[in-house]
Amino acid sequence: MVLVAGSANLDFVVRAQRIPAPGETVLGHDLQTFPGGKGANQAVACARAGGSRTGMVLALGRDAYAQPLKASLQSAGVVLHAQEFDDIASGTAFICVSDDAENAITVAPGANARLLAAHLPPLAGYQFLLMQLEIPLGTVIESARLARAAGLQVALNAAPAQALPLELMAMVDLLIVNEGELRTISQSQGSIVDAMAVVPCQTIVVTLGARGAVARKGGELHYQTGFAVQAVDTTGAGDTFCGVLIAQLAAGQAMPLALQFAGAAAALCCTKPGAQSSVPPASEVRSFLAERSASEPLAQQVLERYCQAIA
Repeated sequence: MVLVAGSANLDFVVRAQRIPAPGETVLGHDLQTFPGGKGANQAVACARAGGSRTGMVLALGRDAYAQPLKASLQSAGVVLHAQEFDDIASGTAFICVSDDAENAITVAPGANARLLAAHLPPLAGYQFLLMQLEIPLGTVIESARLARAAGLQVALNAAPAQALPLELMAMVDLLIVNEGELRTISQSQGSIVDAMAVVPCQTIVVTLGARGAVARKGGELHYQTGFAVQAVDTTGAGDTFCGVLIAQLAAGQAMPLALQFAGAAAALCCTKPGAQSSVPPASEVRSFLAERSASEPLAQQVLERYCQAIA
Protein backbone atom coordinates (compact mmCIF):
# COMPACT_ATOMS: atom_id res chain seq x y z
CA MET A 1 0.00 0.00 0.00
CA VAL A 2 1.05 3.58 -0.70
CA LEU A 3 0.24 6.63 1.40
CA VAL A 4 0.47 10.02 -0.30
CA ALA A 5 0.81 13.16 1.83
CA GLY A 6 0.46 16.25 -0.28
CA SER A 7 -1.50 18.96 -2.00
CA ALA A 8 -4.90 19.07 -3.65
CA ASN A 9 -5.80 22.02 -5.87
CA LEU A 10 -8.66 22.90 -8.15
CA ASP A 11 -7.02 23.76 -11.49
CA PHE A 12 -8.40 26.65 -13.55
CA VAL A 13 -7.11 25.95 -17.04
CA VAL A 14 -7.08 28.46 -19.90
CA ARG A 15 -6.02 27.29 -23.36
CA ALA A 16 -4.30 29.88 -25.54
CA GLN A 17 -2.24 30.02 -28.70
CA ARG A 18 0.84 30.63 -26.57
CA ILE A 19 1.83 31.33 -22.98
CA PRO A 20 2.00 35.11 -22.38
CA ALA A 21 5.31 36.84 -21.72
CA PRO A 22 5.65 39.04 -18.59
CA GLY A 23 3.34 42.03 -18.86
CA GLU A 24 1.57 40.63 -21.93
CA THR A 25 -2.14 39.83 -22.33
CA VAL A 26 -3.08 36.88 -24.55
CA LEU A 27 -6.65 35.97 -25.46
CA GLY A 28 -7.50 32.39 -24.54
CA HIS A 29 -9.81 29.89 -26.19
CA ASP A 30 -11.79 28.71 -23.17
CA LEU A 31 -11.67 28.06 -19.42
CA GLN A 32 -12.18 24.71 -17.70
CA THR A 33 -11.70 23.46 -14.15
CA PHE A 34 -10.04 20.16 -13.28
CA PRO A 35 -9.08 18.49 -9.99
CA GLY A 36 -5.30 18.78 -9.54
CA GLY A 37 -2.46 19.39 -7.10
CA LYS A 38 0.73 17.37 -7.18
CA GLY A 39 -0.22 15.20 -4.22
CA ALA A 40 -3.72 14.43 -5.44
CA ASN A 41 -2.54 13.85 -9.02
CA GLN A 42 0.04 11.35 -7.81
CA ALA A 43 -2.47 9.58 -5.57
CA VAL A 44 -4.90 9.18 -8.47
CA ALA A 45 -2.10 7.89 -10.72
CA CYS A 46 -0.92 5.50 -8.05
CA ALA A 47 -4.40 4.02 -7.64
CA ARG A 48 -5.67 4.16 -11.23
CA ALA A 49 -2.69 3.62 -13.52
CA GLY A 50 -0.40 1.97 -10.99
CA GLY A 51 -3.07 -0.31 -9.59
CA SER A 52 -1.92 0.07 -5.98
CA ARG A 53 -4.10 0.43 -2.89
CA THR A 54 -3.62 4.09 -2.06
CA GLY A 55 -4.44 6.44 0.77
CA MET A 56 -3.99 10.20 0.88
CA VAL A 57 -3.70 12.70 3.70
CA LEU A 58 -4.64 16.20 2.55
CA ALA A 59 -5.99 19.54 3.74
CA LEU A 60 -9.02 21.32 2.27
CA GLY A 61 -11.23 24.31 2.96
CA ARG A 62 -14.90 23.73 3.60
CA ASP A 63 -15.84 25.29 0.27
CA ALA A 64 -17.18 24.46 -3.16
CA TYR A 65 -13.68 23.77 -4.47
CA ALA A 66 -13.26 20.84 -2.07
CA GLN A 67 -16.13 18.78 -3.44
CA PRO A 68 -14.72 17.99 -6.92
CA LEU A 69 -11.30 17.35 -5.34
CA LYS A 70 -12.68 14.71 -2.98
CA ALA A 71 -14.92 13.21 -5.65
CA SER A 72 -12.05 12.73 -8.11
CA LEU A 73 -9.84 11.01 -5.54
CA GLN A 74 -12.62 8.76 -4.32
CA SER A 75 -13.64 7.79 -7.86
CA ALA A 76 -10.07 6.57 -8.43
CA GLY A 77 -10.29 4.41 -5.32
CA VAL A 78 -8.10 6.58 -3.08
CA VAL A 79 -8.90 6.35 0.66
CA LEU A 80 -9.08 9.90 2.02
CA HIS A 81 -7.67 11.19 5.30
CA ALA A 82 -8.87 14.77 4.84
CA GLN A 83 -8.43 17.67 7.24
CA GLU A 84 -10.98 20.42 6.56
CA PHE A 85 -10.78 24.05 7.69
CA ASP A 86 -13.47 26.73 7.92
CA ASP A 87 -11.21 29.77 7.71
CA ILE A 88 -9.16 29.11 4.59
CA ALA A 89 -9.91 28.17 0.99
CA SER A 90 -8.92 24.93 -0.71
CA GLY A 91 -5.82 25.17 -2.87
CA THR A 92 -6.13 26.46 -6.42
CA ALA A 93 -3.88 26.61 -9.46
CA PHE A 94 -4.10 28.84 -12.52
CA ILE A 95 -2.74 27.16 -15.63
CA CYS A 96 -2.21 28.46 -19.15
CA VAL A 97 -1.85 25.68 -21.73
CA SER A 98 -0.49 26.65 -25.15
CA ASP A 99 -1.59 25.10 -28.42
CA ASP A 100 1.71 23.19 -28.54
CA ALA A 101 0.81 21.56 -25.16
CA GLU A 102 3.27 23.46 -22.96
CA ASN A 103 2.02 25.05 -19.74
CA ALA A 104 2.72 27.73 -17.15
CA ILE A 105 1.31 27.27 -13.64
CA THR A 106 0.72 29.53 -10.63
CA VAL A 107 -0.45 27.91 -7.39
CA ALA A 108 -2.33 29.46 -4.44
CA PRO A 109 -1.70 26.87 -1.68
CA GLY A 110 -4.68 27.73 0.54
CA ALA A 111 -5.40 24.90 2.98
CA ASN A 112 -2.40 22.90 1.74
CA ALA A 113 -0.24 25.17 3.91
CA ARG A 114 -2.06 23.84 7.00
CA LEU A 115 -1.18 20.17 6.48
CA LEU A 116 0.83 18.74 9.39
CA ALA A 117 2.65 15.48 10.10
CA ALA A 118 0.20 15.04 12.99
CA HIS A 119 -2.52 14.52 10.37
CA LEU A 120 -0.95 11.28 9.14
CA PRO A 121 -3.15 8.24 9.76
CA PRO A 122 -1.78 5.08 11.44
CA LEU A 123 1.05 3.88 9.19
CA ALA A 124 0.76 0.13 9.77
CA GLY A 125 0.27 -1.73 6.47
CA TYR A 126 1.78 0.96 4.24
CA GLN A 127 5.01 0.31 2.31
CA PHE A 128 5.72 3.79 0.91
CA LEU A 129 5.06 7.36 1.96
CA LEU A 130 5.10 9.58 -1.15
CA MET A 131 5.38 13.37 -0.72
CA GLN A 132 6.01 16.53 -2.75
CA LEU A 133 6.91 20.13 -1.88
CA GLU A 134 3.52 21.86 -2.27
CA ILE A 135 3.03 21.36 1.48
CA PRO A 136 5.21 22.93 4.22
CA LEU A 137 8.79 21.69 4.29
CA GLY A 138 8.56 21.15 8.04
CA THR A 139 5.61 18.82 7.47
CA VAL A 140 7.60 16.87 4.89
CA ILE A 141 10.58 16.48 7.25
CA GLU A 142 8.53 15.38 10.25
CA SER A 143 6.37 13.04 8.12
CA ALA A 144 9.51 11.43 6.72
CA ARG A 145 10.80 10.92 10.26
CA LEU A 146 7.57 9.25 11.36
CA ALA A 147 7.44 7.07 8.25
CA ARG A 148 11.02 5.87 8.65
CA ALA A 149 10.38 5.07 12.31
CA ALA A 150 7.37 2.97 11.23
CA GLY A 151 9.42 1.05 8.66
CA LEU A 152 8.06 2.71 5.50
CA GLN A 153 10.16 3.72 2.53
CA VAL A 154 10.08 7.48 1.94
CA ALA A 155 9.69 8.74 -1.63
CA LEU A 156 9.93 12.46 -2.38
CA ASN A 157 9.09 14.27 -5.59
CA ALA A 158 11.13 17.42 -4.91
CA ALA A 159 8.83 19.79 -6.77
CA PRO A 160 8.53 22.75 -6.88
CA ALA A 161 12.33 23.03 -6.86
CA GLN A 162 14.07 24.20 -3.71
CA ALA A 163 17.24 23.40 -1.78
CA LEU A 164 16.70 20.52 0.64
CA PRO A 165 18.21 20.20 4.12
CA LEU A 166 20.58 17.28 4.71
CA GLU A 167 18.37 15.91 7.48
CA LEU A 168 15.59 15.36 4.94
CA MET A 169 17.89 13.94 2.25
CA ALA A 170 19.16 11.40 4.76
CA MET A 171 15.61 10.09 5.26
CA VAL A 172 14.61 9.89 1.59
CA ASP A 173 14.88 6.41 0.11
CA LEU A 174 13.76 7.44 -3.39
CA LEU A 175 14.04 10.95 -4.83
CA ILE A 176 12.21 11.87 -8.05
CA VAL A 177 13.16 15.13 -9.81
CA ASN A 178 13.27 16.69 -13.26
CA GLU A 179 16.44 18.20 -14.73
CA GLY A 180 15.91 21.66 -13.24
CA GLU A 181 15.13 20.25 -9.80
CA LEU A 182 18.21 18.04 -10.00
CA ARG A 183 20.41 21.11 -10.63
CA THR A 184 18.85 22.96 -7.69
CA ILE A 185 19.39 20.08 -5.28
CA SER A 186 22.81 18.91 -6.47
CA GLN A 187 24.28 22.38 -7.22
CA SER A 188 26.19 20.55 -9.98
CA GLN A 189 26.84 21.93 -13.46
CA GLY A 190 28.22 18.64 -14.75
CA SER A 191 26.33 15.98 -16.64
CA ILE A 192 23.03 14.54 -15.42
CA VAL A 193 24.87 11.40 -14.33
CA ASP A 194 27.46 13.48 -12.47
CA ALA A 195 24.74 15.49 -10.72
CA MET A 196 22.91 12.31 -9.69
CA ALA A 197 26.11 10.95 -8.16
CA VAL A 198 26.36 13.78 -5.61
CA VAL A 199 22.77 13.47 -4.34
CA PRO A 200 22.87 11.53 -1.05
CA CYS A 201 19.81 9.33 -1.56
CA GLN A 202 19.72 5.57 -2.01
CA THR A 203 17.78 5.83 -5.26
CA ILE A 204 17.23 8.82 -7.54
CA VAL A 205 15.07 9.05 -10.65
CA VAL A 206 15.39 11.97 -13.06
CA THR A 207 12.57 12.62 -15.53
CA LEU A 208 13.61 14.05 -18.90
CA GLY A 209 10.31 14.99 -20.52
CA ALA A 210 9.84 13.45 -23.95
CA ARG A 211 13.33 11.95 -23.76
CA GLY A 212 12.32 9.55 -20.99
CA ALA A 213 13.96 9.02 -17.60
CA VAL A 214 17.12 7.76 -15.94
CA ALA A 215 17.45 6.12 -12.52
CA ARG A 216 20.40 5.45 -10.27
CA LYS A 217 19.85 2.66 -7.77
CA GLY A 218 22.97 1.96 -5.77
CA GLY A 219 25.76 2.01 -8.32
CA GLU A 220 23.59 0.92 -11.24
CA LEU A 221 22.03 3.18 -13.89
CA HIS A 222 18.76 2.37 -15.66
CA TYR A 223 17.62 4.26 -18.76
CA GLN A 224 14.07 4.43 -20.13
CA THR A 225 13.51 6.22 -23.41
CA GLY A 226 10.33 8.19 -24.05
CA PHE A 227 7.24 7.18 -26.00
CA ALA A 228 6.14 9.30 -28.95
CA VAL A 229 2.52 10.49 -28.70
CA GLN A 230 0.45 13.36 -30.06
CA ALA A 231 0.50 15.64 -27.02
CA VAL A 232 -2.57 17.70 -26.15
CA ASP A 233 -1.72 18.84 -22.62
CA THR A 234 1.40 17.94 -20.60
CA THR A 235 -0.18 19.00 -17.29
CA GLY A 236 0.03 16.13 -14.81
CA ALA A 237 2.42 13.97 -16.84
CA GLY A 238 5.21 14.23 -14.29
CA ASP A 239 2.79 13.50 -11.45
CA THR A 240 1.44 10.49 -13.31
CA PHE A 241 4.99 9.19 -13.72
CA CYS A 242 5.68 9.61 -9.98
CA GLY A 243 2.51 7.93 -8.77
CA VAL A 244 2.76 5.00 -11.15
CA LEU A 245 6.46 4.46 -10.46
CA ILE A 246 5.88 4.20 -6.70
CA ALA A 247 2.86 1.92 -7.19
CA GLN A 248 4.88 -0.40 -9.40
CA LEU A 249 7.78 -0.51 -6.93
CA ALA A 250 5.38 -1.14 -4.04
CA ALA A 251 4.01 -4.11 -6.00
CA GLY A 252 7.53 -5.57 -6.18
CA GLN A 253 8.33 -4.60 -9.77
CA ALA A 254 12.00 -4.21 -10.68
CA MET A 255 13.19 -0.68 -11.42
CA PRO A 256 13.58 -1.09 -15.24
CA LEU A 257 10.03 -2.37 -15.68
CA ALA A 258 8.64 0.17 -13.22
CA LEU A 259 10.29 2.96 -15.24
CA GLN A 260 8.82 1.60 -18.46
CA PHE A 261 5.28 1.35 -17.07
CA ALA A 262 5.48 4.82 -15.50
CA GLY A 263 6.84 6.31 -18.72
CA ALA A 264 4.04 4.80 -20.77
CA ALA A 265 1.39 6.09 -18.35
CA ALA A 266 2.91 9.59 -18.45
CA ALA A 267 2.94 9.57 -22.26
CA LEU A 268 -0.73 8.57 -22.39
CA CYS A 269 -1.54 11.32 -19.87
CA CYS A 270 -0.30 13.90 -22.40
CA THR A 271 -2.91 12.83 -24.97
CA LYS A 272 -5.85 14.22 -22.94
CA PRO A 273 -6.58 17.55 -21.21
CA GLY A 274 -6.38 18.07 -17.46
CA ALA A 275 -4.32 16.43 -14.73
CA GLN A 276 -6.28 13.71 -12.91
CA SER A 277 -8.81 13.49 -15.73
CA SER A 278 -6.03 12.41 -18.11
CA VAL A 279 -4.53 9.63 -15.97
CA PRO A 280 -5.05 6.36 -17.88
CA PRO A 281 -6.21 3.12 -16.24
CA ALA A 282 -3.63 0.35 -15.84
CA SER A 283 -5.32 -1.72 -18.54
CA GLU A 284 -4.79 1.08 -21.08
CA VAL A 285 -1.12 1.33 -20.14
CA ARG A 286 -0.65 -2.42 -20.61
CA SER A 287 -2.33 -2.29 -24.03
CA PHE A 288 -0.18 0.68 -25.04
CA LEU A 289 3.01 -1.15 -24.06
CA ALA A 290 1.93 -4.24 -25.96
CA GLU A 291 1.68 -2.15 -29.13
CA ARG A 292 4.67 0.13 -28.78
CA SER A 293 8.43 -0.18 -28.77
CA ALA A 294 10.03 0.69 -25.44
CA SER A 295 12.92 2.37 -27.28
CA GLU A 296 11.07 5.23 -28.95
CA PRO A 297 11.44 8.07 -29.75
CA LEU A 298 15.18 7.99 -28.99
CA ALA A 299 17.44 4.95 -28.99
CA GLN A 300 18.85 4.09 -25.55
CA GLN A 301 22.41 4.90 -26.58
CA VAL A 302 21.33 8.42 -27.57
CA LEU A 303 19.63 8.86 -24.20
CA GLU A 304 22.75 7.62 -22.42
CA ARG A 305 24.92 10.12 -24.29
CA TYR A 306 22.49 12.91 -23.39
CA CYS A 307 22.66 12.02 -19.69
CA GLN A 308 26.46 11.85 -19.75
CA ALA A 309 27.01 15.11 -21.67
CA ILE A 310 28.17 18.19 -19.78
CA ALA A 311 25.40 20.75 -19.37
